[in-house]
Amino acid sequence: MNQYGFARVTVASPLCVVGHPRKNVEAILAVLEQLGDSTPDVVVFPELCVSAYTCRDLFRQQQLLDECEQAIAALAAAEGNTDRLMFVGAPVPVGAQLFNCAVALWNGRIVGIVPKQNIPNYNEFEEARWFRAADGHEPAEIAYAGQANVPFGIDLLFSNSRGLVVFAEVCEDLWMPIPPSSQAAIMGANLLVNLSASNETVAKCEYRTDLVRNQSGRCVAAYAYSSAGPTESTTDVVFGGHCLITENSHLLAESRRVGDGSGLIRSSNWVTADIDVQKLDAERRLLSSFGEARRTLSQTYRIQVLTSKAKKVRNHAGLLRTVSGTPFVPRNKATLQNRCAEITGIQVAGLAKRLEAIPSQQACIGVSGGLDSTLALLVAVEAYRDLGLPVTNITGITMPGFGTTSRTRNNASKLMELLGVETRTIDIRQMCLDTFKALRHDPFGMGLFRSDRDLEQYGVAEFEAALQKLSPEQLSRGDLVFENVQARTRTLILMSHGFVLGTGDLSELALGWCTYNGDHMSMYNVNCSIPKTLVRFLVDYYADHRLNREQKAAEGSGIPDATGQIQHILKDIVATTISPELLPHAADRITQSTEDHIGPYELHDFYLLNFVRHGFGPEKSLFLSDHAEFTRPYSREVREQTLRTFLKRFFGQQFKRSCVPDGPKVGSVSLSPRGDWRMPSDADAGAWLEGVE
Repeated sequence: MNQYGFARVTVASPLCVVGHPRKNVEAILAVLEQLGDSTPDVVVFPELCVSAYTCRDLFRQQQLLDECEQAIAALAAAEGNTDRLMFVGAPVPVGAQLFNCAVALWNGRIVGIVPKQNIPNYNEFEEARWFRAADGHEPAEIAYAGQANVPFGIDLLFSNSRGLVVFAEVCEDLWMPIPPSSQAAIMGANLLVNLSASNETVAKCEYRTDLVRNQSGRCVAAYAYSSAGPTESTTDVVFGGHCLITENSHLLAESRRVGDGSGLIRSSNWVTADIDVQKLDAERRLLSSFGEARRTLSQTYRIQVLTSKAKKVRNHAGLLRTVSGTPFVPRNKATLQNRCAEITGIQVAGLAKRLEAIPSQQACIGVSGGLDSTLALLVAVEAYRDLGLPVTNITGITMPGFGTTSRTRNNASKLMELLGVETRTIDIRQMCLDTFKALRHDPFGMGLFRSDRDLEQYGVAEFEAALQKLSPEQLSRGDLVFENVQARTRTLILMSHGFVLGTGDLSELALGWCTYNGDHMSMYNVNCSIPKTLVRFLVDYYADHRLNREQKAAEGSGIPDATGQIQHILKDIVATTISPELLPHAADRITQSTEDHIGPYELHDFYLLNFVRHGFGPEKSLFLSDHAEFTRPYSREVREQTLRTFLKRFFGQQFKRSCVPDGPKVGSVSLSPRGDWRMPSDADAGAWLEGVE
């Protein structure tokens, strides 16, 4: 394992010679040699791979059993001090009984033998003819392959010093209503391995893959599955050589198999992936009921400690797994479309319930022409239509200030008009100017309000003319009062109107990128757990897939091609620079870019998931960012600086998250103080920031 908690796992299906253990071990060693620099921590081979699964009555031959024992002794010796845990399948006699076993090898020794618990004896399977099912009453130790005291039993766990705990089960064990791995996972196993011989029949592959994925999800574990291949005997069935590695229901790697359309397989088959043990353990700590399940178990386990002879932590080359740079946004278009449909359905359902609970069933929303308010407006319109309420019950208010551009203002006004909501425009500049005067605040240190005469002299026109003379240096220093007064004035107008629908998203909440008791506050916020990277896709999804309702609503309204116009506006909003538009601009162009100031939202959302959901430290987050597939390249410097910004703001802005309105949770990350995230407002970020250095 490396320093970030990744364990490299290889699952292999080697060539097989039926009934010839020495040649089968040669094939296993050939696979290990070809793995080369990938240096896996765990390697899993198929069920009965030393003898071949299809030996049938040859399993009654002492010659075969002796050959298997000798072959395993040779395999253990050949492994030497590799610090590699390896599982091979073999028939193991214990007294007068024969067991179908997973044999665990580590640094030249057999460290345990796990017998199969569930023996199939139906259809094409007839294992009960040769093997006995283990039930826990077997000897705790046996002499085997030249070792006097080899641990034996269904109660073995294999653990290293860095948190990896492995449990092995054999084929049919997984197909049971309660697989043995379920209990082992509850008792601490985070990597479950399965030595299997699963034949290929029509559509069995899909079921098998789902079974492996779902078991890893239920157990909050990684699951490594290896199946016998097509060089087994084909007297009655064909084995596919299917190899799978999954982690908490996600498929990390899958091999070729018979019937996948890729042609005849006549070579050894394997896949390798890195599993994240730290991530699995963090998820289990989060799911408190997972640990509580121990109370229901009667099975106890013996832990075989794997002592490493290497002095340094193994550092694998690269990272053999996909790391999405946009973890909230699926890359597959069909999956993304389905995700968007599900999220909007949750948003609409949440708002509909809240609307039914308020007497007036009227709502107002501030519409800026930006992404967040656009999404909230679209959700509101859909909720009202689903409830059979007139959309004119929605009052959309656009409130231009000192930083508003005509592009966003026009998009906001036209969108509200086309959607049919009550539309109002309230210019907030005079109200804000009056507030500056009342506070005797001198915006940007311009020295405008030094006397009562100055207060009378400056109206909105004169004030804006003065703002246009600000130098880039003055603007770059900023003026929080100037910005916050505008944000709070807008909220005052909205709150004075009635039930306010909030628009702020999850990313803004994480960064505290909102004005306390300004855009921070509302009566209900449908966007509260949607990250910024996903908001953009949701608006785009509305433009491409959910505008049929607007078309029907526009019929007979006298507005030609309302759907096309709405789609054009939504696409333009998606393409607009993300900005609060609170600072003066030049030439009617947005000059205040949020991402230029705090860093790319794509990086912030990446760090947000790793920090909140997985509990990763800054070192691991940066390591993952080295391998992540972002939509565009980011230098190490940008990634480090954005992480510093994220940590400083996340810690420093918790007080805003301690007081937020209701809103629906839609994904695996939420920052509601009533649900997923409860943090002291005065916690110190120092220890985390040190990890970025």
